[in-house]
Amino acid sequence: MVGDVVDVRRIDGKFIGRGFYHPHSLITVRLVTRIDEEITPALFTQRISSALSLRKKIYPASNTYRLVHGESDFLPGLIIDRFNKLFSIQTFSAGIDQWLDQIVKILIGMLQPQAIVERNESALRTLEELPARAGMLYGAESSTTIDIDGIKYAIDVLEGQKTGFYLDQRENRKSLRKYTEGSTVLDCFCNDGGFALNAAAAGASNIEGVDSSDSAITRARMNAETNGFSTRCTFHIDNVFEALRNFIDQGRSFGVVVLDPPSFTKSRKTVNTAKRGYAEINTNAMKILSQGGILATSSCSHHITEETFMDIIKESAVAAGRQIQLLEWHGAAPDHPVLPAMPETQYLKFGIFRIL
Repeated sequence: MVGDVVDVRRIDGKFIGRGFYHPHSLITVRLVTRIDEEITPALFTQRISSALSLRKKIYPASNTYRLVHGESDFLPGLIIDRFNKLFSIQTFSAGIDQWLDQIVKILIGMLQPQAIVERNESALRTLEELPARAGMLYGAESSTTIDIDGIKYAIDVLEGQKTGFYLDQRENRKSLRKYTEGSTVLDCFCNDGGFALNAAAAGASNIEGVDSSDSAITRARMNAETNGFSTRCTFHIDNVFEALRNFIDQGRSFGVVVLDPPSFTKSRKTVNTAKRGYAEINTNAMKILSQGGILATSSCSHHITEETFMDIIKESAVAAGRQIQLLEWHGAAPDHPVLPAMPETQYLKFGIFRIL
């Protein structure tokens, strides 16, 4: 039956592991353990406790981080993000979804949250024949103000994108600061304004943010005002592809351009279309950068490998008639650990380039 616990064995009967079974999913069995142990509440408590211990080492002064990162924390199909005393949960597999009530109890006993919400609207649940759901699992308050590297963000874990806020780029946002003092900055796909606000904190002279989401732009403007950056930060609703073309036509130039797009592909079938999209925005971004300007560009699709993404950037430079120098290359923040045996967990690519 869907979600049953099953053993995986070699043809000679040797035990390989134990996990959750789904006869109709692309992943037939999601392994939870490779030793002969029962899948019990105690095992979940131990895994979440181990994940918490790691986050306390990574961010000892912060109560905002990804607490559980699915397979990378040996809890396949489970995402838990922490925002102060609010917790946001996503369950992507039928097996883990059956444990949702128990996971809530574990979090209450371990961390005494103010509230816990589920953000289970992802299309990935469809592949597991699970319904879309969102709502309060515990408590009533869904909004809070988080502080990341001295910048405040007002978030609502029921209304924000994904689990409420993108935490995977936190280190990359901070790394941009050293390149933005005195510069004009364009933050494309700006969402809540994370890169824009970090540029402002580092002394950028003028920052423009562009996103197609009305609600994201509203949040970005509020965050700029909260942090005292409203006079230097402006945000407007637009299609980034069209905005970049218009900047070229207008002869606009910037000292720094940030590209932080959503995933352009969710499957191998649309990789070629995604590659064309990445090529267009990177080429046009390079065209509007001043001599010696900085391009910070990323891809969050695991179907676009590091090698492929680098090739796209190199080809974009040729198309734009520019030369490039790679200054920094990063992945997701360390609270999103990578499981080397599972390449899909190394999904985020982020590069900082000097454009000549």
